[in-house]
Amino acid sequence: MFKVKRIDHVAIATGDIDGTADKLRTLFGLLVKEREVVETQKTEAALLPLGESNLELIKPAGNEGLARFLDKRGPGIHHIALEVEGIEEGLALLKSLGVPLIDEAPRPGARGHKVAFIHPKATGGILVELVEP
Repeated sequence: MFKVKRIDHVAIATGDIDGTADKLRTLFGLLVKEREVVETQKTEAALLPLGESNLELIKPAGNEGLARFLDKRGPGIHHIALEVEGIEEGLALLKSLGVPLIDEAPRPGARGHKVAFIHPKATGGILVELVEP
């Protein structure tokens, strides 16, 4: 059964994870809990817990799309990730409804979670990531 549970994280694209993390620590007391290179997505990621959710700082580590995003728009909000239950069923449902998907099947993401992206055309310009722990 497909169920959206909560906002898992809001991803912030940056070319300087350390600098951005330092600003968020100074301004809001947010601390990096986890940091990893996500080989499958060619990104470096740092997770900053915030209540029931997280901010995720992402930096390209070979990810051309993310590098283009930064070149074109500069640092800022990249996507919103929704924690779901039944990611495969959800993707099948969305596909059957004609929703444009970037990923038709989940792939490995940060923290070992299964992830899949929905094309921004489907959501009014918002890149949405589905995440299943």
